[in-house]
Amino acid sequence: MKNTEYVEDIVANLLHEFSELSEARRPIEAQWRLNMNFMKGNQYCEISPIGDVEDYGKQYFWQEREVFNHIAPIIETRLAKLGRVKATISVRPYSSDDADVNVAKLSTGVLRTISEENNIGELINNSNIWSEICGSVFYKVVWDEDKGVTIGQNKSKKIIKEGDVNLIVCPPHEIFPDKLSASSIDECKFLIHAKIYSVEDVKEMFGIDVDGHAYDVFSIDSVTSGGGLGYSASTQRMSQVSRDNSVLVLEKFERPTNDYPQGRHVLVAGDKLVSDGELPYVTEKDGGKGLPFARKVALDDITNFYGQSVIERIIPLQRAYNGVKNKKHEFMNRIAMGVLAIEDGSVDTDNLEEEGLSPGKVLIYRQGCAPPRMLNMGSVPNDFHQEEIRLESEFVRISGVSEFMRNSSLPQNVTSGVAISMIQEQDDTRLSMSAESIRSAVKRVGQLILRLYKQFANNNRLKRVAGDNGDVQVIYFKGSDLASDDLVFDTDNELNETPASRRSMVYELIRMGMFRDDDGKMDDRTRVKLLDMLGFGNWESARDIDECHMIRAERENIDIREKDIMPIEYDNHELHIAEHIKAVICEKSDLMYIERLDGHIKAHQMMSFHVDSIAASVDASAQM
Repeated sequence: MKNTEYVEDIVANLLHEFSELSEARRPIEAQWRLNMNFMKGNQYCEISPIGDVEDYGKQYFWQEREVFNHIAPIIETRLAKLGRVKATISVRPYSSDDADVNVAKLSTGVLRTISEENNIGELINNSNIWSEICGSVFYKVVWDEDKGVTIGQNKSKKIIKEGDVNLIVCPPHEIFPDKLSASSIDECKFLIHAKIYSVEDVKEMFGIDVDGHAYDVFSIDSVTSGGGLGYSASTQRMSQVSRDNSVLVLEKFERPTNDYPQGRHVLVAGDKLVSDGELPYVTEKDGGKGLPFARKVALDDITNFYGQSVIERIIPLQRAYNGVKNKKHEFMNRIAMGVLAIEDGSVDTDNLEEEGLSPGKVLIYRQGCAPPRMLNMGSVPNDFHQEEIRLESEFVRISGVSEFMRNSSLPQNVTSGVAISMIQEQDDTRLSMSAESIRSAVKRVGQLILRLYKQFANNNRLKRVAGDNGDVQVIYFKGSDLASDDLVFDTDNELNETPASRRSMVYELIRMGMFRDDDGKMDDRTRVKLLDMLGFGNWESARDIDECHMIRAERENIDIREKDIMPIEYDNHELHIAEHIKAVICEKSDLMYIERLDGHIKAHQMMSFHVDSIAASVDASAQM
């Protein structure tokens, strides 16, 4: 009985916490819905005093209410620009020792392989859409026992797999922090992940039967909000609809406290407790347990846990722009269609209102009355045009998306190459905050991946890993081989420089002779590196041969720790010697390893000297 009461208290407390957090977040959710509607084109709506997003109708039947959507192309341009931020994760070694270097290479390869298996590129693009519209998005990194390679079956014939990392993109409306004033996840004592599932999905996931209820979820439908005189137009809108036979699943992650030294993880489906225990994941640098989430924002707001979207700043401007354009059209309608002044009782007004003044129409008016006349409506005031231009420039200043970025065309009267470069740099600077948030979130995701592997991957695993040089290797490893706490994560921000600018810089350095030796020559190893920098990794077959020699030399540096290795006559001794000398210089403590490398280098030198002597003898004989 006590156990039943204890379970009921846990469920009731979690539902009560969720209800309070939901009520506190209602104004923020209303802003998200408003942003979505303006992005879709439903721009004649507002947040009501009770916190709902409501559409407002026409004031007059002749009122123009077309939508001239500048928000959609602005967001699409920002997404295209942010899509260049690939945020490739690489791991820097803690020191220059070969052991740290090898662990860094292994961790980098494994991390990139896992990222590709989870299709992290598509996840980043999807998360960018959420963050640009709502202002924030979250990554959830968990260990899924149903992923990975099948290793057998249990007694009930259930398939057992080795388990693997699962990356999940969580929209902001699914994440509830303990306080809205937290500026980051680190300041939150707990997070609640709430999601709506069907009754069947809950049965499949948790093996329990739960009664379904009706819950409000986001949905897209059509609304007649646009149009003008004589016609109407429908647009899409984001609304809330009721979904029947659904279950609310709440997952609470609570940091370690005095009462719960290992943290707490509570999972509730509907009104039933699925699990209650300690935090399952080691996510902190010191080996402590924490929250398996990463946060990404479009624009940071230190007073709010959720970020801010640029749409929030553009909405007043978009409303003003729609108003100016529609009023211009209303004025033009009056000029084109005209406004008739008639004497009372002089004509059949019903016929005139129905048919208007069609070409060739015979207009009959009462004898002795003044004939109808058209009022002079003048022309469209120039103030409308000036206000339209001013609002368009305001879009650029507020959104940070210039005409150069949005229209792929240069502004008028800009022909200088320096000016064009400055405009491009300014565009990239305005997006640097969003780009940096992407990199920070991916960096956090990389840390979580390696720490979960270190925690759960206790047995040897087989992974196909692609190296920096394009070679593909099949390696065995286990979680303890990934020393994530001693590594630094580094990502590249492609907004800082384009591929064309990098190539131009390399060409300039080549012209300056920075890659040539004292004799003005460029060795094969430098040439291979330059081809990589220019993006011509597989451009010529000669490069493939040189790279194979370098890869073989790097493998020899690893294998020679266990045994002596002799060169073969087909080795490119110059490239091998350079790679082996680098390994000797980086090594500090393993004297036996240095001694073996020294012998190996001398063997390369002897074989190279022997080959050169034979070549010199052949040349001498040919000259005689």
